[in-house]
Amino acid sequence: MRSFWRAIVRTIFWSYDRGSWPYDVLVVAIVVFVLATPRSWFHDRPQSGAGTNASVQFIAEDSGSQTRIYRLDAAALAPQKRATKPTPELERETHDILSRTVDDLRDRTFQVLRIDPVLDGAGAVLHYDVTVRL
Repeated sequence: MRSFWRAIVRTIFWSYDRGSWPYDVLVVAIVVFVLATPRSWFHDRPQSGAGTNASVQFIAEDSGSQTRIYRLDAAALAPQKRATKPTPELERETHDILSRTVDDLRDRTFQVLRIDPVLDGAGAVLHYDVTVRL
């Protein structure tokens, strides 16, 4: 029984000599765990720098035309990508942020139909009202 506990202690503290068979078994077990573990067990989702703290609010839904309106905080976009007029680059960025942050749009196909920038008194963009079609 003493040798059983000694093996457990040596395994926990990784005190086997390199090249010994217990060391090799532990290394193989770790490699198999890393390669065979499904990503979903860890809820791992890659995130880019700009959209990690994106503030997205659901505003409205029109069931007949299958459209939804979301309010996207301008701070979710990098400063150089914020625009007062819709551009293809702004459309791509808003699509990417919505697909990452909105659970209903994740792993679904949707199209950005319209982007309405909401400006403050000085002309800076506060947020975008984004209309999407499912």
